[in-house]
Amino acid sequence: METIESGLMHETHMQDVEQVYLRCSQGALEWLYPTGAIIINLRPNTASPAARRLSVCIKPSRDSQGANIYLDRAGELRLLLREQDQALGRVHCFGIQEGALFIEAIPHRDISRRITAFQYELVNERLRPDQDSLSAPCQPCSDQELLLAACASDFVARGSILGMEEEVEQTSLTVTLSRLYRQKSQVFVSGGGRARRWTGRVRMPPQCGVRPGEGEYLFTGTVRFGEAWLGCAPHYKDFLKVYTDAVEQGSNPCHIETN
Repeated sequence: METIESGLMHETHMQDVEQVYLRCSQGALEWLYPTGAIIINLRPNTASPAARRLSVCIKPSRDSQGANIYLDRAGELRLLLREQDQALGRVHCFGIQEGALFIEAIPHRDISRRITAFQYELVNERLRPDQDSLSAPCQPCSDQELLLAACASDFVARGSILGMEEEVEQTSLTVTLSRLYRQKSQVFVSGGGRARRWTGRVRMPPQCGVRPGEGEYLFTGTVRFGEAWLGCAPHYKDFLKVYTDAVEQGSNPCHIETN
């Protein structure tokens, strides 16, 4: 068995199937000139019971080809991504307890130009939008969910919607922010100048009812594969009432500067 600094461990098994162990919470895998098959075991570096509630999201490269991707649970295979579907670059999610990834090469006469590649991230089951992708029907957040989202989301910001772009399976919002409380990565960028404002894009399912020109919102959500995905997004005045009531009752889970 060999251990590599990136957190990857692998051991060769019989019948040309190689076991690969990924210990990191996010990363990328490239299989050059695929032949035979490999099994990808995602084993986070934690012994916490919460690890059982993790989900795995994978995003194939649009150039990925040469193999089909399955879920392998105790030897039973379930097709996750056909070779031809990987070019769409869609995100697919599944529970970490649902099995390992079984990647099987498709026989070709010329494999020299074929590379199977994808990014992966481990996410909290609570934050996973649905079984198969990052797009899911919008659900109104309860007051408690809203307060937790404001305290624990990958990004939390106050702002308004400048425009929107409808796509096949998602809607992309262009937003301008007057207050950026938190962001996990640089999905929103500062416009500079004396008036501190930020701009960026937030993605959401097409059936969500958010529209431009409807006042200020509190945007919260997750960052997946470098993209911001909308979670709870109440009008800011509605959030302010919920937060003010929680402060008065001593039930606010964290402090948020509302001035």
